[in-house]
Formats: sequence, C-alpha cells, structure tokens
Amino acid sequence: MTLSVLGRWFKKARFFSRLLTCYFLVMACASYGVLASVVLRLVGKVGLAQWTTGRAFLAVTCPAVGVDFKVVGEEKLQTRPAVFMSNHQSELDLIILGRIFPKYCSVTAKRSLKYIPFLGWFLSLSGTVFVDRANRESAIAAFDTAVKEMKEKQQSVFVFPEGTRSYFSKADLLPFKRGAFHLAIQAGVPIVPIVVGNYSHVLHLQAMSFEGGTIDIRVLDPIPTEGLTGTDVEALSTKVRDMMLQEIKAIGMQGSIESSSSSELSKNK
Repeated sequence: MTLSVLGRWFKKARFFSRLLTCYFLVMACASYGVLASVVLRLVGKVGLAQWTTGRAFLAVTCPAVGVDFKVVGEEKLQTRPAVFMSNHQSELDLIILGRIFPKYCSVTAKRSLKYIPFLGWFLSLSGTVFVDRANRESAIAAFDTAVKEMKEKQQSVFVFPEGTRSYFSKADLLPFKRGAFHLAIQAGVPIVPIVVGNYSHVLHLQAMSFEGGTIDIRVLDPIPTEGLTGTDVEALSTKVRDMMLQEIKAIGMQGSIESSSSSELSKNK
C-alpha cells in the first residue's frame, strides 16, 4: 500500500513539474520569438519567424519532458502555399507544432491571445492570423488578409479545424469549423491534412498524467481546391474530416498491435 501511495504521489509530482516546465519554456521561447521576428522582419524573412521559434521550442522541450515523434510523410510539409490542418488535442500541441511546422507558414489564433505578454507580442510580430470568433465581419477580414498573403507571398496557413482542444482519450475528432475550408478555396491552394495519433498515453490532463513517450504523426496527401466554390465547402469539410478520422483510428489500431507484440516478446523472453 505504501508503494502504491508513493507511486501515485510521484506520478502527480511528475505531471505538475513537466506541465510547469512546458509553460515556462513557452514564455522563454516566445521571448526568443519576439527577437527573431524583429530581426527576420528587418531582413525580409518574417515568414520564417514561427518556424524558427517552433524549432527552438521543440529543441528545449522534448528532452525536458521525454517526448519524441515518429513522422510519416514529412516531405509533404514542403507544399507551398497550402492550408495545413491538424487535429487539436491539448496544450501539448505546441510541441507538435515545433516538430511539423512548415517554413513560410503562419498559425491562426483567437484574438484574445494577442494581449498575453511575450506570447502575444511574438504572435503579432510573426504574422499570426488573429480571428475574433464573436465578430463575423472581423473574422472574414482576417481571412481576406490571409488570402492576400497566400497569393502574393506564397505564405501558408496552419489551422486546427476543430476550433478547440478535444482532450480525447480515444481516437476521435470534434466537428470541423468551415472557415479554413473557405480560406483554402478562396486562395485556390491545396489542403494538407496532418493527423496526430491520440497521445493520452503521454498527456492526460483529467488523469493528471504526463509521461514520456512517442507520438505518431502522419502527413496526408495534399487535397486540391482548384475549381471549387463556396457551395463545395460542406462536402470538402466532410471529406477531409473522414480521411483524418480514419487515419487516427488506424494509428490507434497500429499502436494496439505493436503494444500487444511487445508484450508477447517480453513473455517469450
């Protein structure tokens, strides 16, 4: 019983220490991002600001929390310009962005983040597309600006079409918002779906568990939008979501098979 209590205590201590480490490193790298954004803007390369800041966050955070990634189809991240879409599970997605974020790409973010010290400064200076979800006209104007950047500067956009974190402990997706699909069609650029396998084995906030581990990521084939119009948005959204959900479930199934195989090997030894 004593060992069980100690085990639970150490698990919770590990959870809080790793979570606090992540938050501290977010602010530290955001400070670096402010400087990087200013310098890159001066030399005409601000489109690289979010990529270089993400890589810095990845480099310092992964060793600190024991997280690693297995990426399949990484070469498709070179598609430019494009609308990159990924499922959104938790705050840990910031590290995942550091691993897969393409060059010359900007994230979309809710407008309230703009006013957070350091993080908001970095996001503003680096070309983030801020969206005010409560103001339709403002959101449309933000997407119009993004379309212009994509056409004139070949700048891509990274979107979480679920619109919020799911915190799922199983392979699933929330319903998709339609704005990103309108954006891709207006700009006439392909959609590149990115599927991140369920990683509740690494971070599970409800269970207060944050363990080291490997997260599977798959970059799917680009989906063209040339010739599509606003009337195609619903069908396109459904198609992309179905593809991503199927891939998430496939990753989960593969993980179960690999886990079972590992257990059998251990027994045989």
